[in-house]
Amino acid sequence: MNMPIELPYATCAELLTTQEVGRVAVNTADGPRIIPVNFAVFDDSIVFRTTPYSVLGTHAWNSRMAFEVDQIDPEQRTGWSVVATGRGSVVEDDVELRRIQSARHPTPWAGGQRWLFVRLRWDDLTGRRIGPAVTMAG
Repeated sequence: MNMPIELPYATCAELLTTQEVGRVAVNTADGPRIIPVNFAVFDDSIVFRTTPYSVLGTHAWNSRMAFEVDQIDPEQRTGWSVVATGRGSVVEDDVELRRIQSARHPTPWAGGQRWLFVRLRWDDLTGRRIGPAVTMAG
């Protein structure tokens, strides 16, 4: 049986940049919610777009949240997972929005207007892998 191995910070940060879909976990009055999002990594933070009155638009800023991304191979029983936690904030500064949009713009797959940019500046970034050594290709 493969035992999970903790990943170093630098590997966790690099693995985040290899994916574009992850899950945001927030706490609501009805309990925890986990929402899949398209995201981009920008200046040691995770940026995603949402609608203002959605669960994320209401709860994912000015509060603690978690973000998780992973890659698995069920046939080989291998994979990795990275979790970032920190405080969310709405990106409102026009200069900052232009910087994000020109660098690695998070483009939602889902339809609809998602013009609210939310940023998670992580204060903790951890990861684990199971199976052979992780390569940046996955």
